[in-house]
Order: sequence, then structure tokens, then C-alpha cells
Amino acid sequence: MLWWLLGGLALLAALLYWQFILTEGVYLGRRMVVWLYDLGAKTYDGVKDYDADDEAYYLGEPLAGRLAGQPQARVLDVATGTGRLPLALFQQPPFQGVVVGLDASKGMLEQASAKLADYWERVALIHHDATRLPFPDDYFDAVTCLEALEFLPDPFTSLTEVVRVLKPGATLLITNRVGLDRLFFPRRTTSTTAFIHHLTSLGLTDIQPQTWMTYYDLVWAVKSNQ
Repeated sequence: MLWWLLGGLALLAALLYWQFILTEGVYLGRRMVVWLYDLGAKTYDGVKDYDADDEAYYLGEPLAGRLAGQPQARVLDVATGTGRLPLALFQQPPFQGVVVGLDASKGMLEQASAKLADYWERVALIHHDATRLPFPDDYFDAVTCLEALEFLPDPFTSLTEVVRVLKPGATLLITNRVGLDRLFFPRRTTSTTAFIHHLTSLGLTDIQPQTWMTYYDLVWAVKSNQ
């Protein structure tokens, strides 16, 4: 009987770890995901321990380079969290545009607001989910969505929305979950090949996956002019 009890407790612990830690509540619904991010907002950056040089090399510098020659560029960062992408971009002197950061977690947006205080004239933070973006078609010169797609209520609907608000010829920067971690997200992630195929079906071209983290690829793409 004791072994059955211990086995049951171990199984329960594994299930809770999967639900709350590995997948951050995504299979328990949008409210749970938002609550968990609100709960962990103040310690989020400390837990992630992002490296400023890496952020500049992989995110800020290449994105600023793609926006060169567009002094009034508009960038949307979907699921902006604590504002890491806007900060990495603002720290690139060539970039003189504006960034809209959108997130469903008020707690995360509060942290982003504090982090981006020096750039308040060039950033707008919006409390909104990504299921239906509150922007017109063909509006942004670049759209980004990092480490978030698989946690959104409907990943592929959100991806369609991201492409909708992107100008023809503009840049998309998004992440795709890869490696063994992808197996923890059934029906929410795809292989690199399938992800590229889906992006192509949405009218994106020049799709370039780039190794980034052990569990994420960066994927660069351009919205077709046709």
C-alpha cells in the first residue's frame, strides 16, 4: 500500500510540475497563465538571467539593422513581458522609432514600464491579449514575439494576427520551440519544417531559422509584397 501511495504522489508531483512549471499553466486556460505571470513578474528577469550582450547581438542589433533607413519605424512586440525586446532595440543608437509592447499580464507590464522609463516618449505598453490585435492591417514595420507563441490561448490564430498587422515587405521575428522541450507542448508546437511551411502559407518569405537557445530557435521572415 505504501508503494502505491508513494507512486501516486510521485505521479501527482510530476503532473503538477508539467502543468505549472514546464508549461506555465497553458493547459489550464488563459486565466491561469496570466495569473502565474502576474505572480512571478517581479522576479521574472532574475530567474531568466538574461545577458545584455546576447540580447544586443541576437535581438537588438540585427533588428535595428533591418529597420535602418526607417527613422519613424513602428515595432510591435507581442507578449512583451518585462520589455526585454524593446530595451534591446532602444539601446541601439541607429533605431529612432517607436515600440508598442502588448501583454495580457498587468504585472509584467508594470515591470516593463519601470525598465523602459528612460524611453517613455517612444514606447506604449498595452494590456491586451494576442487573439485579436487592436491594430489595423499592414501597420507595423516589424513585429516580434519571443518565447511566447506556445503560451498564447490560440497560437496559430495569434500568428495569423501577427502577420495581418505587419506591413508588406516588413520583418517578423518570432521564436519556435525546438528540442525535447517541444514534446511537453502537444498540439501547441511543431517541427521546424512544419513551422516554416505554416509561415509560408501565411504569405511570409525569406524565412531564416537561427539557432538561439537549446529550446528555442529565432525565426526571421518577411511579409510578401504580393
